[in-house]
Amino acid sequence: MLVAGFPTGLFAANCYIVATASGAECVVVDPGQDAAPAVAEVVREHRLKPVAVLLTHGHLDHMWAIIPVCGTYEAVCWVHPADRPMLADPLAGLPQEWAGALLGAGETFAEPDDVRELSDGMAVDVAGLAFTVDHTPGHTPGSVTFRTPYSGGRTPERHPGVRTDAGDEPPELMFAGDLLFAGSIGRTDLPGGDHPTMLASLADKVLPLDDRIVVLPGHGDQTTIGRERRTNPYLQGLQPEVSRPPSSLGANPIRYGAGEDHS
Repeated sequence: MLVAGFPTGLFAANCYIVATASGAECVVVDPGQDAAPAVAEVVREHRLKPVAVLLTHGHLDHMWAIIPVCGTYEAVCWVHPADRPMLADPLAGLPQEWAGALLGAGETFAEPDDVRELSDGMAVDVAGLAFTVDHTPGHTPGSVTFRTPYSGGRTPERHPGVRTDAGDEPPELMFAGDLLFAGSIGRTDLPGGDHPTMLASLADKVLPLDDRIVVLPGHGDQTTIGRERRTNPYLQGLQPEVSRPPSSLGANPIRYGAGEDHS
């Protein structure tokens, strides 16, 4: 398995590229500001073909380069419907006073040509990889995480990837977006954020997971579920049986192949 990760833009949002091996199709997770050149470098170095972009949520720092990345490689964009409006109107999820600082004059945004919607419990099979989608609102209404089985292998030396201890291979990787960080959680004071909902998502979707799962967050260093369970102050006192508000889309597992048309 090949996993490359690098920070992007003003907010150092992590972008990840995932493939079964060099020379294969790949998935790009959260292409943030100025991500396109770094994506292209990894693609050239490892002879990859991006076929899908997975968005953990619709905030600008995680999807700024969605048009150049999807357009260059004709990749499908996957996003939860609650955050889909932010693709064309990213300021809908940010304070209005941030507009001048973040966006240059004449900067415009739009949906990629091929956008498909995620739902809680969906299984997305793409590029030879299987991703389980968990709807985890709180940071934004459409925040999700992606979990995929970890199959071992070497990661690119020039691009920090997954580091594991010999003999303790993680069962899964979790692309956590801005749900869970090393020692912290995502902010809930932006438009659409809600702190009680965030805590419910953490209780319902994080606490039941295997301690060995490696968490690749939207900002900062990687961690594990076990480390956060033991040390993250925001997880202390939470109970797994706490239920988050039910998704309006339900939880129907649906599998999509890389070459199928479900637009």
